[in-house]
Amino acid sequence: MSLRISAGRAVAHHGWVQALAVTLAGVLAMGVVAALGLWAAGATDLPDGAYPKVVAATVVTAVGGSVELSGDAGQLAGVEGGLTVVPLSVTLVGALVFAAGFLRPLRHRAVAGAGELVGWAARIAVLWLLVLIALALTARHTFGFSLGEGAVSDLADLFGVEPKLGFTTDVPLTLVFGVLWLAGVLVLALLCSRGAPLPGRLLRFQESVRPAAYAMVVLLLAYVVLGVVTGLVVAVTRGHGAETLAVILLGTPNLAWLALTLGLGATWDGHVEGPFGLPMPQVLDQVMRSADVSTVNLGTLSDYDGRVWWLVVVDAVLLLAAAFLMAVRSPARVHLWQHAAHMAVALALAVLMICLVGRISAVFGLSVLGIGDLGGGLSGDLFLRPRIWGALGLALLWGLVTGFLGAVFALRVRRSGEVPDESPL
Repeated sequence: MSLRISAGRAVAHHGWVQALAVTLAGVLAMGVVAALGLWAAGATDLPDGAYPKVVAATVVTAVGGSVELSGDAGQLAGVEGGLTVVPLSVTLVGALVFAAGFLRPLRHRAVAGAGELVGWAARIAVLWLLVLIALALTARHTFGFSLGEGAVSDLADLFGVEPKLGFTTDVPLTLVFGVLWLAGVLVLALLCSRGAPLPGRLLRFQESVRPAAYAMVVLLLAYVVLGVVTGLVVAVTRGHGAETLAVILLGTPNLAWLALTLGLGATWDGHVEGPFGLPMPQVLDQVMRSADVSTVNLGTLSDYDGRVWWLVVVDAVLLLAAAFLMAVRSPARVHLWQHAAHMAVALALAVLMICLVGRISAVFGLSVLGIGDLGGGLSGDLFLRPRIWGALGLALLWGLVTGFLGAVFALRVRRSGEVPDESPL
């Protein structure tokens, strides 16, 4: 009888009402961050009431959804465009809120059945799907824009061309990636939390996986905090407060995690042309604004600003701290070489995630009767993509070295488990 009562109470602690609270809190947090970031960027000035729809589109892209640009300039003109970017500040805030809400009713328990965990996650997922559908249907709008002055504007006036630009959402693709995003967040939450229960069959993996996963989350969050502090300092000392605030609220992890990979020695390929640009750091925009595809790494960036070499120092310090934290949270019986291997794999997976979500691609162009640049300063192209295999190789190397050294530093720290008689090597 007591077992049945306990089971009933366990289900009651994370039923549909609690799932609704978690979902609404996560969506509200993402919406607020997106709205403030777009407000700082001047999106409230968009015509025809586009601002709330742009906010919805930002939340959709933050969870991997697909927003497509479309243009209409009549029979005599052509508009083309595309945009691929993840506002990772919005993504991160949503992930933290969803993870905290998912773990809250599970705390203070050692073991939970797989069915219980799946059921709790499924309730959140069902409600999240409904919210995603509403967001995806809201995130679509079309508005006109001015061609400015010049030959293209004159041709447009002559032929009565009224160009329009719009965006819409691929609903099925958004739902697929949105659910995958939520699943990844909830799984990572279970992996990182020392107090969250796991099914009995998975308990044997927690000693090797949980300390490494927790260390990587702390590492990534530390870089975000450094990015926010750097942005605030720039806003105070150099002005442009609104633009800097927009970057902080929409793209701090995009820049901070890019800096992490650059400090490891990774290389990205990028190019900027036309009105597009990166508001900060300026050195990145300078390197990418060339006639051909630019190589973005410590070497090319240091040609414009030698201070970028400090990224290596920051990486070394924070990676050693993360490795030390991982070792301290691991049982004493784990050998030094195992710490090194765990750190290498965890860092490589973190870098792979950064490479996949940190890509940027934006293109827009207008032509009238085939004439334009595509159009008098209206055309633009921006992309930034990583050389993944090189980045992963460097991550493995850095992980092995810092994982070993961090474990050595942690040898004198008291940890759980018995100290083995044999050498830790």
